[in-house]
Amino acid sequence: MARELKLGRHTVTDYSPAYVIAEVGHNHQGKLETAKEMFKQAQACGVNAVKLQKRDNRGLFTQAAFDRPYENENSFGATYGEHREALEFERDQYIELQQYAAELELDFFATAFDVLSADMLETLNMPAYKVASADLRNLPLLRHIAAFGKPMIVSTGGGTIEDVQRAYDTIMPINSQLCIMQCTCGYPAEFDELNLRVIESYRRRFSDIVVGYSGHDNGIAMPLVSYVLGARVIEKHFTLNRAMKGTDHVFSLEPVGMRKMTRDLERTRLSLGDGRKQVFASEFAPVVKMGKKLVAARDIAAGHRLTAEDIAVKSPGDGLAPAEIDRILGSVSRMALSKDEDFLLDQLDEVDESSRVEH
Repeated sequence: MARELKLGRHTVTDYSPAYVIAEVGHNHQGKLETAKEMFKQAQACGVNAVKLQKRDNRGLFTQAAFDRPYENENSFGATYGEHREALEFERDQYIELQQYAAELELDFFATAFDVLSADMLETLNMPAYKVASADLRNLPLLRHIAAFGKPMIVSTGGGTIEDVQRAYDTIMPINSQLCIMQCTCGYPAEFDELNLRVIESYRRRFSDIVVGYSGHDNGIAMPLVSYVLGARVIEKHFTLNRAMKGTDHVFSLEPVGMRKMTRDLERTRLSLGDGRKQVFASEFAPVVKMGKKLVAARDIAAGHRLTAEDIAVKSPGDGLAPAEIDRILGSVSRMALSKDEDFLLDQLDEVDESSRVEH
């Protein structure tokens, strides 16, 4: 079965360009205009989608977790709950951002961290849903979102293969529009813990769905590697400035990095080719310039039977290729040749096998 996932304006397959998600998350710092500027910059970078995170904080956290003191350099509130609430957009703001993303021709959706948030997003007819690694084992949420019948992108950081299989088995009978993302829950993730070959393992195990990569690593190289390994949905955190206040900016890509990543992902796709060895028109001139041909190693008289000492291999490669040397060894030249003159097959008598010169 061919892998195919329709995400907003795009159809993702094994042969398609990477579908790139700029994960805005809460890097907007709770400011609508900052979010819009991030959308605008992301669109200029060539991404396909922008994504936020949506939480019903009072319902999501225990009272103790909500009230936990949270005063540090990245805090937007005295408690963790106040901090989270300061970063949250409400429905009206989502509507405004949805309209702005449409003007930019960007797909726009969000990670739903709980059922109430998922329900709110569904009232906006979101084109897809992201499920965070933290909810890989949250079967009630997986079932609830799957029932919307929209594409689901599920990250698998911190999970075992049994967890991933269970999530797949839970979602697929309800909704086959699924993408599973290799992910490591490090912020930032260390390179020796990315385990990108899991992408290949997922492709073998889940042969009917698209596989992707959600990266918390620094830089742009690993998304390119993940594309080569078969990931077709690529998610990277995005920021206007890595020095901004907030925990996620440090491992996010700034516009220049995001632009280079989208550029290089397309270059990667093009460079992979189709697996069939072929000669391109652009190679003709260099091959002639640097290639070799068979020429007379010395002056040769007409009627002379050619030996290895009569034949030289020299550039340019605009004559008889050295691969043809066995065809002319032992043949008789019907014409006199000067040193460095090309050998031409129609000027040589065929080789008499009984008189072929060994070489």
